[in-house]
Amino acid sequence: MDFDDEDKIKATILYHLRRKKVIGGVHAPFDTITKGFPSHIGKDVKKIAEKLIREGYLLRKMTNNGLHVILNKEMLGEIEDFIKRILEYKF
Repeated sequence: MDFDDEDKIKATILYHLRRKKVIGGVHAPFDTITKGFPSHIGKDVKKIAEKLIREGYLLRKMTNNGLHVILNKEMLGEIEDFIKRILEYKF
């Protein structure tokens, strides 16, 4: 199967957060999601991350330092399957 760039960016964002174990009480600043991607696609990465929030893969957490995100624990199996399918990484 051939996947488009948007799916690869989604999987990379989810993989980065899953690898860092950003689940439950641990959260990451929303602005750091663009790290590791080329600067010219930074806006697209943020739009895709907002799409992941709408789809329920990521949860929002407002803090004094701004918006932070968390992986949705209830969808962790689906997230790992998605990463395996797109990036072929195993956990």
